[in-house]
Amino acid sequence: MKTAVVAYGGAVHAAVPHGQGLLLEDGRALSEDEVVWLPPFQVGTVIALGLNYADHVKELSKELTVSARDEPLVFLKTAGALIGHRGFTRRPRDATFMHYECELAVVIGATARKVRREDAMRHVAGYTVCNDYAIRDYLENWYRPNLRVKNRDTCTVVGPWLVEATDLPDPHNLALRTLVNGKLTQQGTTADMINDIPSLIEYLSGFMTLRAGDVILTGTPDGVVDVGVGDEVVCEIEGVGRLVNTIVGDDLFGR
Repeated sequence: MKTAVVAYGGAVHAAVPHGQGLLLEDGRALSEDEVVWLPPFQVGTVIALGLNYADHVKELSKELTVSARDEPLVFLKTAGALIGHRGFTRRPRDATFMHYECELAVVIGATARKVRREDAMRHVAGYTVCNDYAIRDYLENWYRPNLRVKNRDTCTVVGPWLVEATDLPDPHNLALRTLVNGKLTQQGTTADMINDIPSLIEYLSGFMTLRAGDVILTGTPDGVVDVGVGDEVVCEIEGVGRLVNTIVGDDLFGR
């Protein structure tokens, strides 16, 4: 089952897919552009993986010192960084290299503490698509990724749907791709993760408690390119969804 959370008519609604676009819980059928899309789950702690695909490590090898052999590179984000499907992501005027990151997002459904790998998937509620932007101008190689790179308002797009875990029996064999203004710029497969979902849950729950609504962003493959104001970026993951958003400039925010 796929579910979404949207705003319409001054209220927040749960929704499911429909031939017209989506169906609100009160029975109204609407098109995608009639609603404001919100993150499709109640967001808790946002846990993000950096450099979790070997080809992406290679792509950035000249500027970073992390290798595929190291302990997972994990950092936290606040829920305030997240926006929904069809939202606007702000590119600061001084940015010279801002890129997307198409990622499978794993939503936790049950409290996990010191979970063994073989039991880890029982704690997953479902999956959604994430586009986690980074501004490489702000990256500090000695402490990566720093707060200005990865916890920016509007720079983490999620949705449109939350797909129940039972509807996606093999999340480690999904095609993933990104298109910028209709041009394919990134493609890969979740089979190429360095640290898979069970190992990440085992690792994280070994030192912190994971709770329902926490979300793990599992990293991106190679193929990231600079995007500019006006670009439409589409991230697609097989069986999970098609996430669309647009890059905007400072002027839209009044400064």
